[in-house]
Amino acid sequence: MNTASKSLSRRAARRFWGWGAAGTVLDTREQATVKFMVEQLGGQFAALTPPAVEDFSLSAPRIAAPTTLAAMFSSAPLDRLNHAYGKSYADCSRMWLRQVPRPPDWVAYPDDEQAVVDILDWAVRNKVAVIPYGGGSSVCGGVEPAVGHDYAAAISLDMERLGQVLEVDSVSRAARIQAGAYGPDIEAQLRAHGLTLRHFPQSFEFSTLGGWIATRAGGHYATQHTHIDDFVESTRMVTPAGLLQTRRLPASGAGPAPDRLVLGSEGTLGVITEAWMRLQAKPKFRASASVKFADYFAAARCLRALTQSGLNPSNCRLLDPMETVFSGVGDGRQPMLVLGFESADHPLNAWMERALELVRDHAGEYDAAAVARSMATEGSQEHRKGAAGAWREAFIRMPYWRDPAVGLGVIMDTFESAITWERFEFFYQNVKSEVQSTIQRVTGQESLVSCRVTHAYPDGLAPYFTIAVLGSANGDVASALSAWREIKLSANAAVVAHGGTITHHHAVGRDHRSGYELESPLLFRQMLGAAKKVVDPSGILNPGVLFDAQGHSAAAGSVLAG
Repeated sequence: MNTASKSLSRRAARRFWGWGAAGTVLDTREQATVKFMVEQLGGQFAALTPPAVEDFSLSAPRIAAPTTLAAMFSSAPLDRLNHAYGKSYADCSRMWLRQVPRPPDWVAYPDDEQAVVDILDWAVRNKVAVIPYGGGSSVCGGVEPAVGHDYAAAISLDMERLGQVLEVDSVSRAARIQAGAYGPDIEAQLRAHGLTLRHFPQSFEFSTLGGWIATRAGGHYATQHTHIDDFVESTRMVTPAGLLQTRRLPASGAGPAPDRLVLGSEGTLGVITEAWMRLQAKPKFRASASVKFADYFAAARCLRALTQSGLNPSNCRLLDPMETVFSGVGDGRQPMLVLGFESADHPLNAWMERALELVRDHAGEYDAAAVARSMATEGSQEHRKGAAGAWREAFIRMPYWRDPAVGLGVIMDTFESAITWERFEFFYQNVKSEVQSTIQRVTGQESLVSCRVTHAYPDGLAPYFTIAVLGSANGDVASALSAWREIKLSANAAVVAHGGTITHHHAVGRDHRSGYELESPLLFRQMLGAAKKVVDPSGILNPGVLFDAQGHSAAAGSVLAG
């Protein structure tokens, strides 16, 4: 048995208790932002000592690692802690509370695809649950080993060693990429070919291709190519019943598309090992604008006009007044539209000029000189400056701000949905009102609730809500976590009751299952369950996510269950 205390992970050290790289610290401005937010919410700011590995007493593995694969198995406390939870508010608060009652018994780091096959074979023989793991950035309970009592043990299957771009087809502009490749590594390996995948979720640094595919992740583009689905050409997935390899084609009308069963399967049907992905030339031309409006719904109508115009801006994010405060680009009095175009082929003056005509039609105001500068020079970095640049920086850094706030008893969380245009105003007002009412009832505190539109379509949009509230009068983390459970359940219920989806791009996991079961047809879930019975007859893969396997009792479930 491998009982070494040294981590087997090859990636740079990560915070097991929060977001991102272990050595990351907030700069002076960011520290001041966190202090201001905590105090505005009625809390007391203080420097905290974050959780350390030594603070945790983890249960011993319940099963021995397989002898022939032991070199790829780790029971090191740091590895087990890194794989115990994802990165949701509830995950981070439980780390601050030093509560990890169900860590994975082992973390397995397969060296290649054959090792994945061998590990699954061993797991089936020994009734061991397997949780496929990419970067661990799940915010919906998608990687937690809460598998119930039907299994002898649970392991986390970390794909980080399958991280290469294996083949590039420059003619068709596609690449065969292993599933464990992280965003920066993919881009670095494609750079020599002058190509890019151009998929940038907020978790880009700390998430993998396989994770993006398994969760149908949303990326950089606010219109048109919004999900990883749009870039998948073919997939390869190892299941306990065998290997599923789909054919590489630009399109096909041959029956239901097999890749569509892989996309969004969240580790329940198999372990994605590689995929052929569509690529693009790197953008050379950009144009950007930051537009202010007097009225939020007027801004939304402008956004609708833009998405229905066929202009397809790459960035088209609408921030409500409070969201401009969270993002550090406004004072909470006016909504803002962050608008951008990019191309590898042509200047964008005509596209931006037409977009700005639509902006003016809806009484939007912008800095014409700044827009002109953004288009002035090929390869200009002007789009990284001003409000648009500030929004981008805040977007990337915001998860780091959350970590100390959670330790001070602040509930800082997000939830997102999608809704058709004709229902948006009703949806926004009612969801926000109902969630704020729940927050007031369970915490007794005033809250900040904001919304940004992350993606937009000709027929609808994706509202993304952020909440911040002191979880209890004394800043107690346990009380805050208890309050969060009611708030999260209220948000889940509100988005579905008012016609939205339980998730636009955060996936289902365990935390969104109740909403998923309301919006997805029962007959379809039965079809999906039948597919699982074929590929995973023992039900070992990610129990409790999406559904419970036939013949197995309900998994331990979400943190929402208490």
